[in-house]
Amino acid sequence: MRIEIDEDLCCGAGTCVLLAPDVFDQSDEDGTVILLDAAPGEEQRAAVEEAVVRCPTAVIRIA
Repeated sequence: MRIEIDEDLCCGAGTCVLLAPDVFDQSDEDGTVILLDAAPGEEQRAAVEEAVVRCPTAVIRIA
């Protein structure tokens, strides 16, 4: 699994961080997403897929 994000479109809701804190973080400056792990293991798949679905601006993609 490979994750791609569009940081420019992120609204900083933080849902991804709550769902997959080992994969996503938020910037202290503006709250936008920071990708911690672009290729997480399969044990993170369910959480990442949920983050993709729940992202209000659809900035997270699984490639």
